[in-house]
Amino acid sequence: MYHLRLPAIPLAAAALLGHFAAHAQNYPVTPAQRAVAQQTAQQGVPLSELAPNAPDEYTVKRGDTLWAISKMYLLKPWRWPELWGMNLGEIANPHRIYPGQVLYLDKTGGRARLSLRRGLGGSGDTVKLSPRTRYDSAANLALPTLDPSRIDAFLTEPLVVEEGTLAAAPRIVAGNDERVLLSRGDRAYVRGQPGAPLVEPAGPLPQYRVFRNATPLKDPGTGEILGYEAQYVGRVRLVRGESQTPATDSAPGVAVPASVDVIAAREEMRAGDRLLPEPPEQLISYVPRAPAQPVEGGRIISIYGNGVQYAGQNQVVAINKGLRDGIESGNVLAILKNGQTIVDRTGGDKETLKLPDERIGLLMVFRPFERVSYALVLEITDTPRAGDRLTNP
Repeated sequence: MYHLRLPAIPLAAAALLGHFAAHAQNYPVTPAQRAVAQQTAQQGVPLSELAPNAPDEYTVKRGDTLWAISKMYLLKPWRWPELWGMNLGEIANPHRIYPGQVLYLDKTGGRARLSLRRGLGGSGDTVKLSPRTRYDSAANLALPTLDPSRIDAFLTEPLVVEEGTLAAAPRIVAGNDERVLLSRGDRAYVRGQPGAPLVEPAGPLPQYRVFRNATPLKDPGTGEILGYEAQYVGRVRLVRGESQTPATDSAPGVAVPASVDVIAAREEMRAGDRLLPEPPEQLISYVPRAPAQPVEGGRIISIYGNGVQYAGQNQVVAINKGLRDGIESGNVLAILKNGQTIVDRTGGDKETLKLPDERIGLLMVFRPFERVSYALVLEITDTPRAGDRLTNP
């Protein structure tokens, strides 16, 4: 049986303001923003912000997501940090919420707060989970923000790189038995760049992800190339590193490429495909929240999938905002459909009008890069498309 000792939820505005001071150089914070953050850290959210059927008590179940619970409690789910009582320093690494825990809603004083204990002054912060036949780490039990099946592949498969990254990576030069196309179970041969051969490291032999065709991602508004999206084709495991045949009196040594085995293939690999190191597995647990600063000029760059023009719910899109713009995992943005330009003929004279941009949905960033991010479309009332605007929710 698990006994999870949960720390008390911090409410001190001093910690929150300390976080502001530490990050002031990266994200300037106005006095008004400090005042709002201090107030919400102390008071929670108004009762008017609660969803009509927000439960006073809820037991977390397997299969729940943080976004679904946020919607259960709030009209604006991105205000979850305020309801939960987090200060800004804890948003990126929130208190974990696990199946079996009970959430309590306190609505005293006209404000709402949510905690793992009844009221704000009680005790009983030890949570017992049901007996299990095997042991899991607490991290593996933590409630995900989004349905993992929707985004797992995008945490490691598509990759946004800077210009030249793939060109500098080790490349497949041939397959065994003169095969041109390689699939799972085949062996391939790889060479690194001059002066950077692919060698065997100390310890277990590493795995690599294989990419090709870095496609430029352009800002729909400015035309700036924000990065290159590399196409994921599979994974390989290093068998032996590069070497060289011994030199003789009559001939110099000849380079021998590294050997890799194909262990997974989304599509067949070929000579010229590039290898990048397998990223470490990470538990992504973050809190849905509005960006800390105004988002200006935000746009959807593309909808993931060959030839896809319109995005549906639970579809992944690339956007033109990233780490350099202060965008973080968990940020929620509103999608605005571009209003059409029309000619008004109802007044006698023809007049060109621009219809207002209409809000048609929400998306959440789950993988930010330096200048672009991947986001999941959470809710829509119309069909988003590349070029649609993004703004604070």
